[in-house]
Amino acid sequence: MAREVAVPAPEGRPRRPARAAAEVLRSAFTDSRPAVLRLLAWTLLSALPALVSGKAMALAVDRGFLDHRPGQAACWLTVFAAAALIGAWATRQTYPQLAHVVEPMRDRLVRRLVSGLLHRGVAARGRPDASAAAAVAQLTRQVEAVRDATAGQLLVVSHFALTAVAVLGGTAMLAPAATPLIAVPLLLALTGFAASTPVTMRRQREAFAAEENLARLCADTLTALRDIVTCGARGPAEQDLLAAVDAAVRANRALAVTAALRRLLVALGAHLPLLLVVLAAPALVRRGLTPGEVMGVLAYLAGTLEPALRLLVQGVGSSWLRLAVAAERLDAASQPPASVDAAVPWNPAAGAEHGEANGGRPVHDDAAPPVHDDAAHREGAHDACAHDEGVEPPDAVLPPKRRRDPAPASDGEHGHRPADGSVLLRGISYSYGAAADPVFDALDLTLHDGEHLAVVGPSGVGKSTLADVLAGDVPPDRGHVLLGGTAAGRLTPRELARVRVLLPQDAYVFAGELRENLRWLRPCAGERDVVSAVRAVGAASLVERLGGLEATVDPAALSAGERQIIALVRAHLSRARLVILDEATRHLDAQAELHVEEAFRIRPGTVVTITHRPGPARRADRVLFLDGDRALVGTHRELLSTAPGYRALVGGHGADHDSTD
Repeated sequence: MAREVAVPAPEGRPRRPARAAAEVLRSAFTDSRPAVLRLLAWTLLSALPALVSGKAMALAVDRGFLDHRPGQAACWLTVFAAAALIGAWATRQTYPQLAHVVEPMRDRLVRRLVSGLLHRGVAARGRPDASAAAAVAQLTRQVEAVRDATAGQLLVVSHFALTAVAVLGGTAMLAPAATPLIAVPLLLALTGFAASTPVTMRRQREAFAAEENLARLCADTLTALRDIVTCGARGPAEQDLLAAVDAAVRANRALAVTAALRRLLVALGAHLPLLLVVLAAPALVRRGLTPGEVMGVLAYLAGTLEPALRLLVQGVGSSWLRLAVAAERLDAASQPPASVDAAVPWNPAAGAEHGEANGGRPVHDDAAPPVHDDAAHREGAHDACAHDEGVEPPDAVLPPKRRRDPAPASDGEHGHRPADGSVLLRGISYSYGAAADPVFDALDLTLHDGEHLAVVGPSGVGKSTLADVLAGDVPPDRGHVLLGGTAAGRLTPRELARVRVLLPQDAYVFAGELRENLRWLRPCAGERDVVSAVRAVGAASLVERLGGLEATVDPAALSAGERQIIALVRAHLSRARLVILDEATRHLDAQAELHVEEAFRIRPGTVVTITHRPGPARRADRVLFLDGDRALVGTHRELLSTAPGYRALVGGHGADHDSTD
């Protein structure tokens, strides 16, 4: 029966972007007020060149160059140069004060964000998700974006405001008739700038969201990679990732287009007034303006207003948008979860019933084909979804509790049903590429039903590749593979799933009920059979420690050896007549490994064990020794006497060595 668990709800809603950005700026002003006042004082002094430039230019032209007095012109230009030096020095002094404002703000923001994330992690009750990936993006790019954008706002906005006041005030004193030519286009540009802000802000938010979604999806996919491969969902997972990449590209491209359009505002606010003043210059001179005053107005526009407006549009526009959107998202992430307000039903077996594994990522079953409900073929059925045991799933996968194997196909549909667990390899050759040396060449091997074979050899010699060929997962370049008298290439993946089980080096366990993990290859196995397999493999103590067959398994909480024990019970419980163990006991101690070997020796069928340990090789009926370009088959004693490489590999262990070596 479902029980109730509390789901934490967020405490309050996050602020809207503009309000969140305003709150960041307000905190920067109020919490660092002395530094802000010092910053403002130095900024006022840095605006001195904007006020002096036009007037100095006008006096240099009218009283210097036009009066043929170059010394007087040089004096006025020297005044402008001195003002520029003072402004540059004052600008240099603003940066230490700016650091005293934005760095404490950044530290406060990081503390709030970390506090909110920790509270959410505690409220999640240990359920893994991809929030860590989003947290990394928030702690790195977005926090830095808020810090940099705040610094930009404080510098650029204050500089532009003082520059605009200086330009308009200087023009009004120097050439009142030219003031409307500057003020009107500038006002239109600022109005367009404000009007385009919501659109650009929305696109900036979409770019941030696409970036976070891509990071979260990458983390989800990496976490559930084995589940994705197991369930044959590699194609959909790849499509989801590519779609997320495309969405991020489109969002950033749309943002770039908007930013390019906003730069036209610079032409409206600074270049158009420049053109208007040039066109109106004859009329202005006729109304009493001197050529020097016209030059002074042009100096205000070209040398002061145009750079300030360009910096405002390009710098403040993007930085304000980044500040607003990043502050909104960080504010939402910083909200600690409230105490429990709501409860939802929770089923401890839901993970198994809905195919959840590795953090609760569900396997979508909407693409699964219809399944047969033929009770005559359900008992002893070998589930076709068992990729961990070497089965390539033919299509979408339903979880073990809900999927039933189809009725076996007739001979006319898929050839002959393998009769037993025998294996026949004839002239098998395989290489990793057309120009690569063969891993094995012209390999012949015959295994009778019930025989136990150990495969040994140096690391990288191709033992796991041979296991894939034996299992029918990898077709050889040349030669034939017969499983139970039937060519492996004629068997469908579902039929292969009933013929053999391949346990790879890293055992696969999905999140869900322990019983369903054990019955994955034989979903209709009775309780007596499950318990018998558990005892046979020596997993009774593990099952008891986990809480019984009804316990919910968390793969991340299991050791590598515990996962191998579960996979071994699963293989022992299956009806497959051929079991291939590819280093499937490497995380077990020698005593546990011996117990597993004895369990599979009693179990009907053929066993192929790939191992680096001498014990399994010595206890096997025969040994296949792979040594580069040759393969030797014989008993342990025969190979000790005839193959120096084998003797060196197993350390010279004789037949009378202790069985737990």
